[in-house]
Amino acid sequence: MTLSDDWRAAFLESVRRYEKASLLREASVEERLADWTRYLTDVVVETCASFGWTASAKGHKHQILPVSRSEYLTLDVVAFPGGGGWRFPAAVMELENSKKNDKIAYSLWKVLCTRADLRIVFCYRRRSGQGPQLIEDLLEVVAGLGLEGRMNLDGETLIAMGSREDSDQFPYGFFKWWRLDGNTGRFNVM
Repeated sequence: MTLSDDWRAAFLESVRRYEKASLLREASVEERLADWTRYLTDVVVETCASFGWTASAKGHKHQILPVSRSEYLTLDVVAFPGGGGWRFPAAVMELENSKKNDKIAYSLWKVLCTRADLRIVFCYRRRSGQGPQLIEDLLEVVAGLGLEGRMNLDGETLIAMGSREDSDQFPYGFFKWWRLDGNTGRFNVM
């Protein structure tokens, strides 16, 4: 099992246990994406805590580094391993609720520019069938890294897409997951 496999399993367990899981599902069905992002942020922060990480995000301000922020580096969620002082994050995540592929691509670029063991971009689509085209569009970002840049990426990069169409399978079938293969420069279904 990889870190991303462990994190995905812990995330789905956190969603299942999350006291507001029904609100997250309803926000998805009703396409209230600001609410979807707020509830999803809570679940992501809870999942990070299950790894012993301290996560900073909107509504979850921490003094992890000597400078206190809700969002470090304008990333939606930045999680740090225990301890203090200046250090690299364990994980960085963007929770992109825009329906525009370019905005999701920008979120992917942001996390790829960050050194972390785990990078995840969460996004939302009305239909799960929109996922393959989104992933194909995101390959332009990966191609922009060049072969050397892609091969020098440390850690793992995931795309997690929730879709309204799959809300009846919430949470397990609701989220579709892809992992970037640094060797091929492609995203593979998890």
